[in-house]
Parts: sequence; C-alpha cells; structure tokens
Amino acid sequence: MTINGAQVKAARLLLGWAQSELAGKSDTSEWTLRQFEQTARRPPAFVVLAVQRVLESAGVIFVEKNGEGPGVRLRKRK
Repeated sequence: MTINGAQVKAARLLLGWAQSELAGKSDTSEWTLRQFEQTARRPPAFVVLAVQRVLESAGVIFVEKNGEGPGVRLRKRK
C-alpha cells in the first residue's frame, strides 16, 4: 500500500508526536517530513517506507482507499 502525506500527518497527530519526533524515529529530516505532509514533495520510496514502518510499529493502521479515500486509525489496545 502506498501512503500519502495527509495520512502521515494524521497518523502522527493520532500518536501525539511532533514532526521532530517522527523525523528522528524514521531517520529523516524534519524538512523532508514537512514537505511530504504538505504534499509539496514526495520523498524517495525508502523514506516513505521508513516512516510507514515507524508509524505502524507505534500502532497505526493505514486504511486503503475506498469510497471515502485513504485514511488511518489506531490499532485496538489489548
């Protein structure tokens, strides 16, 4: 599944993380993350994948595009 900048921003906010926190955890720059979230620029695939993996490991589920478009939600806590 290919994620977009709006999903990354929504996921980050659901977790209560600042851009700096996600940037550090995914080993990317805040500038790159900010550009991605604002849909100004799509980073290389390896950066997108690193961001996606960090968010998923923190409990985010990316929802594929359906009738309403792509989205995010948090995994149920056990």
